[in-house]
Amino acid sequence: MKIVRLMLVCLALLVTTMPAAASNSWLQKGTDTLKSFGMGEKKTTAPGTGTSLPMADIIAGLKEALTVGSGNVVQQLGQADGFYKDPQIRIPLPDTLATVKNALDKVGMGSFADDLELKLNRAAEAATPKARDLFVNAISQMTFEDARGILNGPEDAATRYFREKMSPDLAEAMAPVVDDSLSQVGAVQSYDKMMGQYASLPFVPDVKADLTDHVVQKGMDGIFHYMAKEEAAIRANPVKRSTDLLKKVFQ
Repeated sequence: MKIVRLMLVCLALLVTTMPAAASNSWLQKGTDTLKSFGMGEKKTTAPGTGTSLPMADIIAGLKEALTVGSGNVVQQLGQADGFYKDPQIRIPLPDTLATVKNALDKVGMGSFADDLELKLNRAAEAATPKARDLFVNAISQMTFEDARGILNGPEDAATRYFREKMSPDLAEAMAPVVDDSLSQVGAVQSYDKMMGQYASLPFVPDVKADLTDHVVQKGMDGIFHYMAKEEAAIRANPVKRSTDLLKKVFQ
């Protein structure tokens, strides 16, 4: 059944890589077992066990895997340097401030822009934990139709599902945290200092930027970037570690 195939795929939100030979054997075993699954059956045989389990347990396992996996992403990015020291998701200055940075670099005052960039990333790290409950909510709302769409979709289909379900609420939840954090970490003060130095230079154009909106949007991009990487690994690699429920279903 396609939904159970999705379960096998999504479990690897908890994964580490196995050797290629073990991977092929595991995946083939799972594929063979899936052929015996029936939609109308009250109970289903779990892969490799011969144990009959309720379909509710299998669906619960899927949701648990997604919950734990998304929680891992939030934990990774919601700590100090989760954004700042990761070149893949580090938040740069807004494009509108590129002129400011270039002008200050030329006169040896680029440290003002560097300091602001650091504090923008700190604000994103502080706001990322707001995504945890929203992931859980999106997972709880997942229907069989959603699951089929994810299974038949592209490599990042699950991530697209989360982005569609979560983005408006996530932006709303992150904005006040980012706004407060920008003040607490000194980003607003750094911005004012940078713009003051910039304004003192001759013949420079007037520029401005919405720091809160910039951090929220780039912060969400970073979160979904890592969800997509997790999903790609899910589709390529088998499960090596799991929770107690997942071990019960797929031991």
